[in-house]
This record gives sequence, C-alpha cells and structure tokens, in this order.
Amino acid sequence: MDDPAQLSEYGKILIILLIGALLVCATIFLARLISPKKNNPIKSGTYECGEDPIGSSWVQFNPRFYVIALVFLLFDVELIFIFPWATVFGQSEYIAADGRWGWFTMIEMAMFIGILILGLVFVWKKGDLEWVKPNVSLPKVPVAIPDSAYASLNSRTYQVRDYARIVEDAVAHKTTTDEQVSTPKPAFKPRFKKPE
Repeated sequence: MDDPAQLSEYGKILIILLIGALLVCATIFLARLISPKKNNPIKSGTYECGEDPIGSSWVQFNPRFYVIALVFLLFDVELIFIFPWATVFGQSEYIAADGRWGWFTMIEMAMFIGILILGLVFVWKKGDLEWVKPNVSLPKVPVAIPDSAYASLNSRTYQVRDYARIVEDAVAHKTTTDEQVSTPKPAFKPRFKKPE
C-alpha cells in the first residue's frame, strides 16, 4: 500500500457495486426504450404464478407451493456452503502441511452432505415432493334418515308464492288504512316549568 494510486480492497468492492448498479440501470432503461407499449387487458392484468386471475381471491391455495419453496431454499442455502469449503480446504498448502487435513475435510463434508441427503429422503418419504392434487370428496354424515325420504322431498312440486304481488297488496292496503285512520292525540303531554 505504498503506492497512493493503488486501490484498496474496499475500492475494488465499490467499483464492482457501481458497475453492477450501472448495468441494472442500463438494462431497465433499454427495456423501457425498446419494449412495445401496446396495453391490453391481459397485459395489464395481475400475474399470479401462472394462475389465471379470475374468480374470487378468497380461495384456498395448495400449500405445496410453500413447502417446495422452503425445501428448495434449504438445499440451495446449504449448497452455498460447499463452494467456500472447496476453495479453502482444497489448497495445496494445507494438505502439504499435514496429510491428514485433506481426509479430515473430506469426511467432514461427506457427513454434511449425508445429513442433507437424509433430509431429502425424509421430505421425499413424507410426500412433499409429489406434485399431485388431492382428491376432493364430499363429507359424509351418518344419519338415520333413509335416502327415500330425501328422494320424495326432492321429487315433489311445491307451490311458489308470488312475493312481489303480496308486497304490492300490502303496500296498497297500508295506504288505504293510513288514509282512514286519523292521527291519535298523545296520551301524555309534558309540561315544563318556566325558570324564575
């Protein structure tokens, strides 16, 4: 670090961050500049993981999406630990210092991957990796009423009342009775004393 023109390690990280931000801004600007601008209802609709956004939003969704995402995240994060292990413990200086070092790190990583494989087998046996929709069945309630009673009720024809006509008749009847009945006098008339 005697040369003032030399970049420090933090300076290199700053340059990488600036280049990354510049590339992101450039791709967003180019996409806005080049992309077609014809809006239609399908393009303006919400995108929900490939599901058509029709119907009510108060529906039950399959929780397997969540389980698969968690399993993927778990194994993906654990896989990240293998790369630094391979770069650090694969250096020849460590192995040259002690020959047992390579075997120790290899057994350690084999145990780590073995635990991951046991977790994968557990998730597999539990059935969380199978992408099968559940069978929908109607609930059955044991009752002592025979099916013939339901069939006879359902096969009958019932007389349907014309409620609109009934309401019209009631309104007409109310108006005629309101005209005939005079308003009654109140049974109690409050008297207030004047303040002195």
